[in-house]
Amino acid sequence: MNIRPIDDFYAVSEQITPEDIAEIKAQGFKSIVCHRPDDEEAGQPAFADVAAAAEKEGLYVAHVPVGGMGLTPDAVTGMVDALDDLEKPVLGYCRSGARSTRIYEEAKRLRG
Repeated sequence: MNIRPIDDFYAVSEQITPEDIAEIKAQGFKSIVCHRPDDEEAGQPAFADVAAAAEKEGLYVAHVPVGGMGLTPDAVTGMVDALDDLEKPVLGYCRSGARSTRIYEEAKRLRG
C-alpha cells in the first residue's frame, strides 16, 4: 500500500484490501472513499468487503465509482457530498490513485 498525501485532509492509494484497514486506521485516517466500480478487474476486492472491514474498525466509507466514462458530473457531485459528510482525513483509492486524485481536485474546484 502506497499512500500519497494530497493535502492535510486527503490522501490517495492504489487498491486496498480488507487486510489493509487496520494500518489505514493506525495512520490516522477517519474515512475511506472507493473510486473503483466493483468487478473492474478480476481479483479486485468488492467494495462491500472493504467497507465492512472499515466500518468494523470505526471508519466511515463512501463508494463514488469512476469507471470507463471518466469523471461524470454525478461522480463529482458524489465526491463533493462525500467530502462534506465524511470525517477527515480521508483516504481515496482506485486502481492506481490517479482517479482518486483527479476527482478530489475537481470536487475541490466545485466546492470553491
